[in-house]
Amino acid sequence: MRLLFGFLLVAGTALTACATPTASSAPTVPLVTVPTTTATTSSAAAQPPPPPPPPCAATVRACVNLSTKQAWLLNSGVIDYGPVPISHGAPGSPTPLGTFPVSWKDAENTSSIYSTPMPNSVFFAPGGIAFHEGSITEPSHGCVRLAPDAARFFFDHLTRGQLVQVVT
Repeated sequence: MRLLFGFLLVAGTALTACATPTASSAPTVPLVTVPTTTATTSSAAAQPPPPPPPPCAATVRACVNLSTKQAWLLNSGVIDYGPVPISHGAPGSPTPLGTFPVSWKDAENTSSIYSTPMPNSVFFAPGGIAFHEGSITEPSHGCVRLAPDAARFFFDHLTRGQLVQVVT
């Protein structure tokens, strides 16, 4: 029994020594830490500036900027869709500048002049000028070419009579 009492006394002292720091021991680290966060008071620094507005009149439904090779769909001057990349007419066959009404649409049109497919065509200017699906890296014969998803979106959201404006 004496041996057991001595063992408990030594073990108790060891446990007590571990749990209670002495003056010569290092300071203890708190067992529970509360994380702190710093609130940002200005979100403007984290947000990029808004893109410039399209260079077209607020009354048009579609806007094409030939110099930046971009197009948008607008609703009362507010961007509905875009900007999306485009290709347009080459110097020998430029895309006409101006404001034009959508005259007709054809989901599976083939060019009668060049015998090439023009999916999702939205015709808006004299001479068969249209928005349609096609290469956005090669110049066209005057049409405004769009990537497949953009061509489908323009086809689905432009109606006969709505205005398209093409600017430089």
